[in-house]
Amino acid sequence: MDLCNIYYAFALHNGRMAQLTRSSIAAALSLLLAACSGGEAEAPPAIPVETLTVSAREVPNVIELPGRVAPVRVAEVRARVTGIVERRLYKEGSDVRAGQPLFQINPSELRASYAQTKASLDRARATAANAAAVVERYRPLVAENAISRQEYDAAVTASREASANVAQIRAQLDAASLQLGYTTVRAPISGRAGPAQVTEGALVSQTDATLMARVEQISPVYVVFSQSASELLNLRKSMSDGSLELKDGQMVEVRLTLANGSEYETPGFIDLVDFSVDETTGTVALRAEFPNPSRQLLTGEFVRARIYAGKVPSGIAIPQRAVMVNEGGSSVYVVDSAGNAALRPIETGALVDGMWVVQSGLQPGDVVILSNFQKLRPGVPVAAKAKAKAAGTKPAGNAAQKQAPAKSQER
Repeated sequence: MDLCNIYYAFALHNGRMAQLTRSSIAAALSLLLAACSGGEAEAPPAIPVETLTVSAREVPNVIELPGRVAPVRVAEVRARVTGIVERRLYKEGSDVRAGQPLFQINPSELRASYAQTKASLDRARATAANAAAVVERYRPLVAENAISRQEYDAAVTASREASANVAQIRAQLDAASLQLGYTTVRAPISGRAGPAQVTEGALVSQTDATLMARVEQISPVYVVFSQSASELLNLRKSMSDGSLELKDGQMVEVRLTLANGSEYETPGFIDLVDFSVDETTGTVALRAEFPNPSRQLLTGEFVRARIYAGKVPSGIAIPQRAVMVNEGGSSVYVVDSAGNAALRPIETGALVDGMWVVQSGLQPGDVVILSNFQKLRPGVPVAAKAKAKAAGTKPAGNAAQKQAPAKSQER
């Protein structure tokens, strides 16, 4: 016997029933009949939602990799002579041009050495001139047999030795001049000069090649990253079987996400793919070149690179708002065959122009829910507000927007 029958029997046999008024009895009986009615509960109403029908379309093949910004060229400015640094001639962190003086090393010692070598050269030249004059005086005398042939040959030999001595000392003078020029340390390339590594009064050494500063070219810049060798093999396999369209020689575009989450506005392009695998990491090095006119990209900065390596002819992409991301992964609500909401896990790729590229979990023809997630639970009936849209199209806001695709197709 159920609870309603027990209560009904108890009400009839209770001795105190006679004390109740007729109106009280009527009210109690009406409540009892309402509570004990055998009717079933009504089904909850369907929740209105926006949906789209998944369809295969061409989607970009995007590979996300961490990268590091590197300068296009780096020159280390090192001491080429030994001496004391007198002055720093540039502003640290400023742009310098090739050949611009950066440091001045005390030239006194080298200047004295240059003067000494020059004096030796003058003396050697005088000796050579005198020897040449002796040869000229001996030449007619030897023809007249006024002097022996041996004396004439000795004079010629002395003149040649004097000329050779002049040439040797001239080379020493050139070397001394070169060393004296090295006391003014110049920028080897144009670029941004970093902080000085030595201060005024410091002793720099030619033997140790003391580092004095660095000059980096940071416009443009390189972004260097590494790709797994196995992923690279899969990429080549996809190209060969036609599941990925990427032509040989095609420029591969790269876009950057900076450390603060902002997007770098100017895209770059891959300019180098190493054909050797790093033995320790099992990766292949890649490099992209980016213009950097505003110097926003700093060398050594870590960035997130999105490589647009071709297109997938039959891919799936759905709007960002349809995907729920949590610690367990990504999932979407779909409409099942019974018209109810069902939660389905998916594997997502890159987020491109507000669309998640779906790698697995959805098939063409699946109906994905786009709205009213707060009220949705698995198994709850849903009702679409409008016709299902093809994946990748935005829900139309008015009639004119609905007709726009049709007009474009007619054209």
